[in-house]
Amino acid sequence: MAYRELIKNFERIRNYMREFYVYGFKSRGEYDAQSPRSYDNERRRVESWLGDYMAFHQDASGKNVFLSVDSRRISRNPLYKAFKAKSFTDKDITLHFYILDLLSDGSALSSVEIVDRIHDEYLSHFDIRFPLDESTVRKKLKEYTSLGLLTSQKRGRGVYYQRTDQDAVDLDAWADALAFFSEEAPLGVVGSFLMDKLAAPSDTFRFKHHYILHALDSGILCELLEAMDGRRSVELTVTGLRSGHDYQRTVCPLKIYVSTQSGRQYLLGYHYHKGHLIFLRLDAIKKVTAKNPEPHFDRYLEYQRKFDQNLWGVSTGVELELEHIEMTIRMEPGEEFLLQRLEREKRHGTVERLGEHLCKFSADVYDAFEMLPWLRTFIGRIVSLQCSNQFVVDQFYEDLRRMDALYGGDDDAVQ
Repeated sequence: MAYRELIKNFERIRNYMREFYVYGFKSRGEYDAQSPRSYDNERRRVESWLGDYMAFHQDASGKNVFLSVDSRRISRNPLYKAFKAKSFTDKDITLHFYILDLLSDGSALSSVEIVDRIHDEYLSHFDIRFPLDESTVRKKLKEYTSLGLLTSQKRGRGVYYQRTDQDAVDLDAWADALAFFSEEAPLGVVGSFLMDKLAAPSDTFRFKHHYILHALDSGILCELLEAMDGRRSVELTVTGLRSGHDYQRTVCPLKIYVSTQSGRQYLLGYHYHKGHLIFLRLDAIKKVTAKNPEPHFDRYLEYQRKFDQNLWGVSTGVELELEHIEMTIRMEPGEEFLLQRLEREKRHGTVERLGEHLCKFSADVYDAFEMLPWLRTFIGRIVSLQCSNQFVVDQFYEDLRRMDALYGGDDDAVQ
């Protein structure tokens, strides 16, 4: 198949863009999920959209392609460009402009009137035959009505369609708001499309810890949120992160979680076959198919609310037992910010002031092992660490010993 810059299947380009951005060390031969020609086509597409952010590195294994984006230095997420390269048929794009042009004066027309005027005012001026029937136009009108581009109103036995953008909004007056929410809000790609219409897009904001890869999961996130809003179950096609093989999961979607450390997005849902809650990474979900309304949605939502009270990471299971953990840290003069940080990051834990220079954090969680990355950020200030699961404490100090063996340090660095 000849190379085309526009894409029909977003899922294919989604995976390559993630690979280029997150990893960037693979050569052409290591992308074995598709043929070498498919790799070449997808790389060319990404390069055509994001050429300013692409770089290449040559080593013994071959030429490695990667995306290099400093999210602190950009005002707009460049990955949104992939959503603006959707392919279309000749008939689709022709009908798009004909229909919107006919309705641009605010009039309301039936499908029969639209077909007649398309033939009379447009097609009659061309020698090329362009077969068009009312059923095709009616299908396109219903599609645009469902998307919110048109409104429909029944008059007698006919249905009349009208554009929804007659009361135009001054988008330029909202330039700063669009610039902010297109980057910070879920589904910010919508704001990116609106920003393309601005005469002078705002360049006001820069974002620290900006997880631009969320853009690639916008389609999956939108479908999951729609299913939650409709209280429906979903069938998911998921790619195993280790095996690379696809499998199916039917769940009741309940909530989206975002890790403040890694930026990863997770779906928490009730797994019907296993009979308990599970987490699934959004970047592993390839397809979402909405199923029937869930009559027990409120019951599963209550499961989630109770589960959330002692959740720290993404561990789930049938018989999870609570583990109690306590950490006492020392604050030197002028380090009151540590207390503020504990209060901000404690989640469902508690923070207790023990004196002028000591404070204690304690929590009951399902899996204290998941807290280790966060606990390590207090190294150098920890006075004591205790956990009902002794393995967590042992692992914490074992990590310190291994780090000391690698980098050295004072003899009393690890106690």
